[in-house]
Amino acid sequence: MNILVTIPMDEEQKKTLSAIAPDARVDYIPADQVTQDEAAQAEIILGNVPIPLLKGAKKLKWIQLNFAGSDNYAAPGVLPEGVILTNATGAYGLAISECMLAGILYLIKRLDQYQRNQEQHVWHNEGGVTSIEGSTTLVIGFGDIGSSFAQRMHALGSTVIGIRRNVTEKPDYVSALYQLDKLDELLPLADFVSLSLPNSPQTQKVIGAKQLAEMKNSAVLINVGRGSAVDTDALVEALKVGQIGGAVLDVVHQEPLPADHPLWDAPHLLLTPHVTGNYNLPETLRRVVNIALRNLAAYLNGQPMESVVDFQTGYRKL
Repeated sequence: MNILVTIPMDEEQKKTLSAIAPDARVDYIPADQVTQDEAAQAEIILGNVPIPLLKGAKKLKWIQLNFAGSDNYAAPGVLPEGVILTNATGAYGLAISECMLAGILYLIKRLDQYQRNQEQHVWHNEGGVTSIEGSTTLVIGFGDIGSSFAQRMHALGSTVIGIRRNVTEKPDYVSALYQLDKLDELLPLADFVSLSLPNSPQTQKVIGAKQLAEMKNSAVLINVGRGSAVDTDALVEALKVGQIGGAVLDVVHQEPLPADHPLWDAPHLLLTPHVTGNYNLPETLRRVVNIALRNLAAYLNGQPMESVVDFQTGYRKL
């Protein structure tokens, strides 16, 4: 059995992998250095590899992604027939939800304005601020990231409403759960609107000009899922005219964002370059590796695996 590992692992983690699969040949290769031949020889791949390399991976039986997003790999024709696809759902909620919370506080406490004043050596009180306590938060996309964010907002005194693909039993930290068809009814209620959605036909521009007009003029939009979920041109206009209070974006429709794009200069915007889900927080990588190792043990023992992706929906199976 050949196992190709592109997820960074330390020596202890490699020893654990060897104990799980003692008879396997294991190649540890960074994703950007994997060759066509190396991908073609692998029965198991732990980590992402460039999609073009997978077309010739005739021996592949299972690939464990190191991201939660799996839509590109689940697309028709990407993987050979019968390959199991699992993702890293559960690894990113901590890091991303904390960045979402930090972005909200940055805007509602006017820290963006104070940062600008500091750069210009201006000593000036920017006036009133708002609070998370007593607010309403609409969480669109209720997987690991959305639920982690919801728990943090609830802990700080916000009433949380959730939107998810399938309505299941409501957790205690959520006041109500709905499906996406209720979005337009819920937007006017929210002080904070978060998006942690995968890319799919149903999520394309789920927030457009119409939805932005339905939001409070003090509301903050947070997007950490896919840039395609927001109509960028409509958002730029909404920020310029004060139609909404601000936005926190870690993803945009075109990455990297062109240097001349008007979004860069939109007011009341915190823009980060798709980094909240990287390995900048060491705990994130540890969680990714642990998911991969648990799934490897399950695969070899014929047991159920975590976060198996449904190729029909592009989402993990419930």
